Amino acid sequence: MDKLLNSGKYIFPLSFLLYVGLHLGKPEVGASFVPDYLPFPFFWNYFTLLCILSFIISAVIGKYDKLAYSMMALYVILMAFLVHLPRAMGQELGTSALPADLEKELEMVNFFRNIMVTGALLAFAKFVAKDKRIIG
Repeated sequence: MDKLLNSGKYIFPLSFLLYVGLHLGKPEVGASFVPDYLPFPFFWNYFTLLCILSFIISAVIGKYDKLAYSMMALYVILMAFLVHLPRAMGQELGTSALPADLEKELEMVNFFRNIMVTGALLAFAKFVAKDKRIIG
């Protein structure tokens, strides 16, 4: 049972590969989440891809993993409040073929999901991460 439970320390960070695939395979989707006040949305899409990939590698190999979990938590909570919450309130919508009400609901789900993922990332930083060189 311990081996199964220990696999979570790899399954959780590897699950972020979904976002790497999304940012790489559908860059226009990732770029559509960049707020209008930031220039160069495709740059931010690919920059985010590199940050997420760096997080995954760091978490899986255990080097600078506490820093990686903490920085990823910061990124996810910023996405929740700077992207998903404003979109859930009706700002910057209309980039999809979905009705506005459904789009708002999906953004609220994204907001709550990001809050949950932030909690998990912080818990991993506190209780799973081993390399405490940068942030103790």
